[in-house]
Amino acid sequence: MPDGPTEKELFAFEQQYWEAIKNGDAALSARLSDDPCIVAGAQGVGRIDRATLEKMFAGATWKLTAFELSSPIVKLLTDDVAVVAYKVREELMVDGKPLTLDASDTSTWVRRNGRWVCAVHTEAVAGDPFGRDRRR
Repeated sequence: MPDGPTEKELFAFEQQYWEAIKNGDAALSARLSDDPCIVAGAQGVGRIDRATLEKMFAGATWKLTAFELSSPIVKLLTDDVAVVAYKVREELMVDGKPLTLDASDTSTWVRRNGRWVCAVHTEAVAGDPFGRDRRR
């Protein structure tokens, strides 16, 4: 578990972010994000402004129904920059069908005007690092 009060607070922000997605609170997800934020994952990389991020979450064609964050590592790089890494198990509805996904995520949080926001988020789907488990 994270060490000090700031580390615990930052991991709590990750939890809050995931809860916002699960609850369909696109506005809260956007407020917790830097403007713009950078995202990287299986679909590529992008720089997304808050308004676009909010629209993206509000119009999602999938639904996060449950999640579990585990094995957190939090590192303060400066008083105003921190990295949070953890494992996540996601339960989703995609194309009307249930899907369970395990991944490793990282977020870089920055303090702007006294408030922490997520500046960068990445997600790597768990599995063989060479993708051999995803071949047909």
